[in-house]
Amino acid sequence: MTTQQKRQQGDGVRCEGISFQELLDAEEVEVPAYLRENTCDYMGDEDLDVARWISPEYHQLEKEKLWPKVWQMACRVEDIPEVGDHHVYEVIDQSVIITRSSKDEIKGFINSCLHRGRILREEDGCVQEFACPFHGATWDLDGNFKGIPCKWDFRHLEDKDMSLPQVKVDTWGGFVFINFDQNAEPLADYLAPMPEHFQRFPLHEYYKGAHVQRVVQCNWKVGAEAFMESFHTVATHREIMTFTGDANSQYDTFGDNISRSVTPMGVASPHLEGIAEEKTLKDILDLSGRMALSGSDGQLLPEGFTARKYVADMNRKIFEDVSGEDLSDATAAELEDAILYSAFPNMQVWTGYHGNIVYRFLPNGDDPDSCLFDTMLLFRVPKGEEKPAGKPVTKLRPDQCFADAKELGDLGVVFDQDDANMPMVQKGMKASKKGAVSLGSYQESRIRHLHQTLDKYLKA
Repeated sequence: MTTQQKRQQGDGVRCEGISFQELLDAEEVEVPAYLRENTCDYMGDEDLDVARWISPEYHQLEKEKLWPKVWQMACRVEDIPEVGDHHVYEVIDQSVIITRSSKDEIKGFINSCLHRGRILREEDGCVQEFACPFHGATWDLDGNFKGIPCKWDFRHLEDKDMSLPQVKVDTWGGFVFINFDQNAEPLADYLAPMPEHFQRFPLHEYYKGAHVQRVVQCNWKVGAEAFMESFHTVATHREIMTFTGDANSQYDTFGDNISRSVTPMGVASPHLEGIAEEKTLKDILDLSGRMALSGSDGQLLPEGFTARKYVADMNRKIFEDVSGEDLSDATAAELEDAILYSAFPNMQVWTGYHGNIVYRFLPNGDDPDSCLFDTMLLFRVPKGEEKPAGKPVTKLRPDQCFADAKELGDLGVVFDQDDANMPMVQKGMKASKKGAVSLGSYQESRIRHLHQTLDKYLKA
């Protein structure tokens, strides 16, 4: 079979150079099975119509067939720690009150008064009952109807069920998920194999050390897709190429809902030649924003060490000191690589022993041309210490840079680089005479995976 024939079948289309699996072969500790999984079936190379991202009609299809049927991350459990605490979750024109109805139970109620339809709660807060601000109709925290002023005028409602309609609610990893479909499959099945893959990283025990949100002028899928491949590093994040194996990334898909990218760190991009290990070490410490140290001052590479090994050993020791945990079995991959999972349709979360980054892209109301970009940073709680309260969301103005959110550290600069592309993708798609998007067979396979799953909902 010729090379061209192989490419046509998506077989063996990989960058030359050391692969992630070969890096695992060099690990000095036992490699957990989840890292050895390497599965990405060829999914075709056909172009995708730009209507998927810019068409109001396509947006309407998602509104009718996607969002009412999928599990979607709404908030963190720590956002509603006390009975009566609630979070208002909105997607397009749907609104849900996610409330801690009792110490051990979280419920989700449709945020609409059963009298005249007014929104019951406009913002997050804490109440002991839900009283409509319009006329005073009231429900308890379990959604049971308590009454309405001038009860004598509503005798016709006495035999009707006036309980607030509920959505399905479940949790994983300290996140609260909701689903409008009462017949939806269990969350654990929907997310598989993520719960298994995250066993070494109990996110439900972590705390939210940062949460930043801003409107981005692009479709929610354009935003999500910007973080589904490392191919864009060569043009968008050139300064990190000295320590990022961008084109050597591994891409995996697991069923319909889960995909993963693994981008090696502490190794130079295959696009570059002649990068000294000392340069790789200096740049990863100065520019990454994800290592245990935020600068290279005083750090010298010992003879016989690679930058990758030095950073892994350094991270292990500092993470152990901070967390009080024994990380002797942690792999270099888990200590420094970019291992990013996506849960369909719009949640992405990093694994590893460093701070775990979370992304979420939601439609901005009923507008197909803008979205809400949420990013969170989750941190381990040092053993023996009380879990800190989760940080509230910082909502940036549309004219603000992510770098203005100091809690993001150096990551804010990286997000601003990504943000420079996303609105221009939306604009360029509208200007396109080709009217289609062409994806890489391998490096952009997770994007095609997202759209193939999306089609299953829209064509159902």
